[in-house]
Amino acid sequence: MSLPAPRRFLPSLPLLAAFEAAARTGSITEAAAELSLTQSAVSRQIRALEGQLGVDLFRREKQKIRLTPGGETYAREIRDALTRISDASLQLLASPGGGTLTLAVPPTFGARWLIPRLARFHAAHRDVSINILSRLGRFDFRQDVADAAIFFGQPDWGGAGLLHLMGERMLPVCAPGLKAEYGFARAGDIRLAPLLHLTTRPDAWETWLRAQGADHRGVQGMLLDQFAALAEAAVAGFGVALLPEILIARELAEGRLVAALDLPVESAGAYHLAWPADRPDYPPLMRFRSWLLSEIAAEITDPSPV
Repeated sequence: MSLPAPRRFLPSLPLLAAFEAAARTGSITEAAAELSLTQSAVSRQIRALEGQLGVDLFRREKQKIRLTPGGETYAREIRDALTRISDASLQLLASPGGGTLTLAVPPTFGARWLIPRLARFHAAHRDVSINILSRLGRFDFRQDVADAAIFFGQPDWGGAGLLHLMGERMLPVCAPGLKAEYGFARAGDIRLAPLLHLTTRPDAWETWLRAQGADHRGVQGMLLDQFAALAEAAVAGFGVALLPEILIARELAEGRLVAALDLPVESAGAYHLAWPADRPDYPPLMRFRSWLLSEIAAEITDPSPV
């Protein structure tokens, strides 16, 4: 059993909130206004915190305050801790019974694949509340408020439970007018048109061209940072985009995007669900995992858009 921390290392929340507000705004006056306190009250709380810790957190220069090097580091850590406490409180208010699952997901995958399907999960599990956080990359479950994460890549997230969800097929797509203009007949013809690129997958076009036996050297074009923006640029006729079929099912069904060439390639990575290694049996997570697998299985049988 771990020993309790000495009281001096566990300052009260009002002291920490006063310090964090002053550190973030760089002003006792602004911190006081934000916290609905007087300037003297904020100053007293900060001095009380410094006295409790035995460390100067600010340098006072006439009417200004400036964080000490130690104060800067402490402010970052305290800000993260206060944010986690606030998030935990909001989650408790949203679901007092504890049936809350906070998911971190890639933005476009969340908006275009997961969220349109969540109504079916809620219909079957009305006592579980789902919160969605957009995350472009991986993160540390010890530092983030998420209970689980969906990510694309290799199954090498150390220290976490993992479940393979599905692979990904990339298809070269464009607006119907662009296809009519260029009349693509073979893979090499793609290079005659403007090519759209995703910043997080800069070699996607080279990989596709190489797989088709076409010249893959010196590929250039417009850069965008999310699949959603890439799809909209393709719909607008800016060029040909290499996009995951599962994220553009609606545009394909509506005819706003068409296959420039029906030559999909399998991505090297796949979509996975990850969760903290010490919480595999968290009830909302177990129910979500089961639902997610059944949803993917149903889509394999009927791939029509939601």
